[in-house]
Amino acid sequence: MRLPRRGTLMRALVTAVRYALRSLRKSPGFSVLTVALLALGIGANTAIFSLVRGVLLKPLPFPEPDRIVSVPHTPPQDIFPGRATFAVSPANYLDWKAQNDVFSHMSIWTDGSMILTGTGEPASVPVAYVSSEFFDVLGARPLAGRFFLPREDDEDKGVVVLSEGFWKSRLGGSPSALGSTVNLNGRPFTIVGIASAAETFPEDTRFWVPLTLTPKDRVTRGIHDFGVLARLKRGVTLAAARAEMNAISARLAATYPEDDKGWGAAVIPLHEELVGEVRPALLVLLGAVGFVLLIACANVANLVLARTLGRRKEIAVRVALGANRRATIEPIVLETALLALAGGVLGLLGARYGIRAMAGVLADRMPRVSEIRLDGVVLAFTAAVSLATGVLSGLLPAWRIARADPNETLKQGGRSESDAGSPAMRNALVAAEVALALVLMTGAGLLLKSLGRLRAVEPGFEPRRVLTALVSLPGEKYTTPDARRAFFERVLERVRALPGVESASTINTLPLTPGGSTQPVAIEGRPAAKMSEQPEVAVRVVSPEVWKTLRVPLKEGRDFGEADRARATGAVIVSETMAKRFWPGQSAIGKRLTLTFAPELPREVVGVVADVKLLGLSHREPVAALYVPNAQMPMHTHHLVVRTGSAPESLSRAVVAAVRAVDPEQPVDDVQTYEDFLGGTLAAPRFQVRLLSAFAALALLLAAAGIYGVVAYGVRRRTREIGIRVALGANATAIVRLIVAQGMRPALIGVAAGGAASLALARALSRLLFGVGAADPPTLAAVSALLALVALAACVLPALRAARVDPTVALTEG
Repeated sequence: MRLPRRGTLMRALVTAVRYALRSLRKSPGFSVLTVALLALGIGANTAIFSLVRGVLLKPLPFPEPDRIVSVPHTPPQDIFPGRATFAVSPANYLDWKAQNDVFSHMSIWTDGSMILTGTGEPASVPVAYVSSEFFDVLGARPLAGRFFLPREDDEDKGVVVLSEGFWKSRLGGSPSALGSTVNLNGRPFTIVGIASAAETFPEDTRFWVPLTLTPKDRVTRGIHDFGVLARLKRGVTLAAARAEMNAISARLAATYPEDDKGWGAAVIPLHEELVGEVRPALLVLLGAVGFVLLIACANVANLVLARTLGRRKEIAVRVALGANRRATIEPIVLETALLALAGGVLGLLGARYGIRAMAGVLADRMPRVSEIRLDGVVLAFTAAVSLATGVLSGLLPAWRIARADPNETLKQGGRSESDAGSPAMRNALVAAEVALALVLMTGAGLLLKSLGRLRAVEPGFEPRRVLTALVSLPGEKYTTPDARRAFFERVLERVRALPGVESASTINTLPLTPGGSTQPVAIEGRPAAKMSEQPEVAVRVVSPEVWKTLRVPLKEGRDFGEADRARATGAVIVSETMAKRFWPGQSAIGKRLTLTFAPELPREVVGVVADVKLLGLSHREPVAALYVPNAQMPMHTHHLVVRTGSAPESLSRAVVAAVRAVDPEQPVDDVQTYEDFLGGTLAAPRFQVRLLSAFAALALLLAAAGIYGVVAYGVRRRTREIGIRVALGANATAIVRLIVAQGMRPALIGVAAGGAASLALARALSRLLFGVGAADPPTLAAVSALLALVALAACVLPALRAARVDPTVALTEG
């Protein structure tokens, strides 16, 4: 058997495409509507796939990224119930590095900020403090110059590696930048290397400086402030690495029970640690747009089926003249494939703008946002989806019409009212559309209800008319506690004197911020316990008037005052939860405790304040918190909180000027109202709600259009039957009831099927919900009722048109 030549196949394909295009030009309305439907589905899928690929699927931009792991502590569950990982202490890191045989490189690091001066306005810039093997762990190579040397772990040589972005934007990308200096925290740092933008970690870092551990740091086990990255040796599995780290942790716990009892180590792929928290939400969104595309496909399939039925006599003639089933199906599938490709191109243009919008919204709230782009893989995905959509949308109708008996079709002369059994397929497609739409609407409804519950949570303070600003003092400039204390006291004095300011204070970590310091405490009167067995509480450092500024009720005792600075006994204020936990049934005032990390000063409880949502609105359990006056524990970093008598944003410049009046080189960051800060904490759930709601609304619109189209088409096909019914005495109400009942049947079947499928979706959403059960009957009932009403409206419109049919005209034209 001789195969057709390639040229013959190409000519046949070109001829088929020309024929398909001519056929589509004869039905411009059908073509435009089909392309629009497919563009919506394909564009949405392309945008979300770009997001999922950039964040979840694309490997990290380092050599052999699967070998890069994060190695955090696993804390004792009796002290930190439910917490999976914890920061690492320096001494434990050094022991891990010395004793392991599974990592080729290991590095300790932490992030922070430094003040850049000498290049315009003082600015606070993101910095990573890293040990010398940090870049070896990543497998990165310098764009220019070098990275850090091992001896720079022990000696503060004042060297820095710049990011490529900073090098180009601030220094013009000049090679002469190597060897020059930049002023950070008031001292010069020599530029020794440039890190490539493609190999930047953490991704917003502008400078890397050596993390020099002091002799005291090297023996510290009880303070956990650092991250650890490592590169697995070739051939070493995660399981083997975890087993070895468990064995090392057990040895350390036996050797240092005071600090290490109950503390273990985890080995987590770096990619998993970066994106693990956002994976459920992104997969839900990917599934949602897949549903939208399926609904669009069902609509297109119904359009193609209706158009094909109008051509069934033509197709029957071709079959009667000898055309086989394949020759009958191919032109229909080719037409839908061409329309789908056109929809894919249009959808790609829409996706481009959608990606830009998502990247702008998610810039500070999702990892790896810079990786979201239209690359070759995304283009290939769009092309594949377009072709698959076209084939799927055209194949079912084409197959259905190709199975029809040509003799019966020719005998009926195109006037059959049965459509060769096609109503069953159209109704099945409508039921599927409705079911998918109900699933999406239920998911959106659950997330919307969850967001409403989250917004209704009382934070424990009053955020309205409060301005916040972050001030981070450089350690090299403010080296002593007295200098730091004096700075913030002078700033508060100036801010409180501003017109329109009712009160002002500072706190080192704003309420509603995940994380923050937790420290072990020893309670006077209780048996002494090892540090690893001591209870941990959240510790915040505040200035006087913080409760007045945030309007947190003082339940018992007093606020901090000037006298606390000179007290031989430290003063602390505790939260209600801490008071009830450690001194149940009695007053906490006058009770004493010791902060294990600062044991030199015994502390006395002088006040009890109401609980505040320190860790975020979604943190259900109240936190045992202890507040220390900044006068006794001066910190480098504080947030100013300023209560105003009018719009707080109107005082932004005045507050910044008050800080600069104390130190002209001190930058002030994140100046915003507390309400804006609160809104930022809700940005991720709000984004999920908006996106899924948009998809649900689109699904509802497409489902309504599908129901309307099927019912309207059925009315057109049954015009003669309706005319006969009217001629025999049927009134308008009977006709409307008949059409609506037949149209609602598949819609109600879809609602029932979608309700069952929604339960499975709800379970998938459970990790994203707050205060809402995975199966929420009121939400499901409300969504089902809304969808049924929309379906009813979609049926009533063509039914009313059918009721106005003139029987004389219908019988004449039928």
